[in-house]
Amino acid sequence: MRVANPVLGVSAPNFSLPSTGGGMVSLSDIMGERGAVIVFICNHCPYVKAITGRLVSDAAALAEQGIGFAAICSNDAVSHPGDSFDNMVVFAKENGFNFPYLHDENQDIARAYDAQCTPDFFGLSADGSIEYRGRIDKGRMNPLPAGAKRDLLLAMEQIAQTGKGPEEQIATAGCSIKWKE
Repeated sequence: MRVANPVLGVSAPNFSLPSTGGGMVSLSDIMGERGAVIVFICNHCPYVKAITGRLVSDAAALAEQGIGFAAICSNDAVSHPGDSFDNMVVFAKENGFNFPYLHDENQDIARAYDAQCTPDFFGLSADGSIEYRGRIDKGRMNPLPAGAKRDLLLAMEQIAQTGKGPEEQIATAGCSIKWKE
């Protein structure tokens, strides 16, 4: 059963954000020929830390299928200094990020996507519409159980083939985005 979600089926908001790898990166830079994944994360969230290895492996698997991938940190670095841009650079390097890690300092992009937590996944079709808003898998803060469904990978494969996300989309769990006052 598909949960009513106002972001599904709408065009993904465009952006141009500084990358931990240097320079500015836009949505068009990330888009693969078969779609893209945008995930809102941060450095300190235990849910993000628990899935970081799976983020890297899933991003590589999706890249092989022509699907781009990027992570965005929108947390207030004043109230949470562990999420500063300098710490993002360290976090990306330490975890072997094979995708752009972008800084949304003014939080405009998180608001445009209606991001709620870290991690928060958005799967885009090749035409740039948001077709998935769900979890990476059921592992959450634990290792992925043997034989468990890999929700994000399966959803993106379906989107790449049909342009539409799965009917069943299970919301992700995580820490709230740390909004500026």
